Amino acid sequence: MSERVSVIVNPAAGRGRGARMVPQIMSAFAEVDVIDVRLTSASRDEAEIARHAIDRGATTIVVAGGDGTTTHVANAIMNSGEDTRLGIIPLGTGNDFAKVLGSHSQSMKKVARLSVETGNARVDVGKIEDIYFLNCCGFGFDVAVLEATARNRYLRGNAVYLYSALRELLGYRGIDLKRNGESMRHLLLVIANTEYFGGMFRIAPGARADDGELDLVAIKDVPSGRRVAMLSAATRGEHFKYDECVMERAASFTVSFPMPPAFESDGELHQAMSSELTVSSCAGALRVLTATN
Repeated sequence: MSERVSVIVNPAAGRGRGARMVPQIMSAFAEVDVIDVRLTSASRDEAEIARHAIDRGATTIVVAGGDGTTTHVANAIMNSGEDTRLGIIPLGTGNDFAKVLGSHSQSMKKVARLSVETGNARVDVGKIEDIYFLNCCGFGFDVAVLEATARNRYLRGNAVYLYSALRELLGYRGIDLKRNGESMRHLLLVIANTEYFGGMFRIAPGARADDGELDLVAIKDVPSGRRVAMLSAATRGEHFKYDECVMERAASFTVSFPMPPAFESDGELHQAMSSELTVSSCAGALRVLTATN
């Protein structure tokens, strides 16, 4: 049985690349008789578009955008209770989850062709409070960088992120947390569903999105000079050669903080409702369109 496909395009993805790709996207899907192609018009309205598509009977939603657009659609699918399949045409800057599915190296026409063919590949989805994530959630340094980026009114694009990252790398004071009965200050705590983080880091080498487990990566607080070396090593997945970096693997983790912390999931900022948080894997919860289907 053929899938009923809806395509959601974020024109702002990739600093406007999404808008430039709309004619090619529409043409590629028209070749396989898919005409339900919808464009986002405001930040985060992709979730509402996805909900409407599911209500209309879509069994596959293909996202043409970046990690932010993808995770919003994934949350809409998970909250719907339907077994709607997620596919990706990567148009963002990081495209971390597209690397997991293999679609980052596939042509648009191949993704379109695969979208109408029924496939039942499945991946795990992480959950923290009422929020689902595909790649990871994090506390500490990455949150500080995103918060600083949001406050900056003078720079745009990659420049503001790089400026904020360098500033926080030198000035961030760390985050206090408790895990495994031990309280300690950390530079960063990431709980990962996949290897990739922030578009440029292999934060959890060996992490798999289909093993029913999550990988906790903890980097203890260190002086600013050592931070630079450790984060540089993380781009190659080599940060575990430092004693301050540890990794654990389990189906769920519970972490406590002095007060409800801010956290990020797939690059989106959130404020926790509780000071004790359990992050868990929803094993095989999401049907996905892979490069081989």
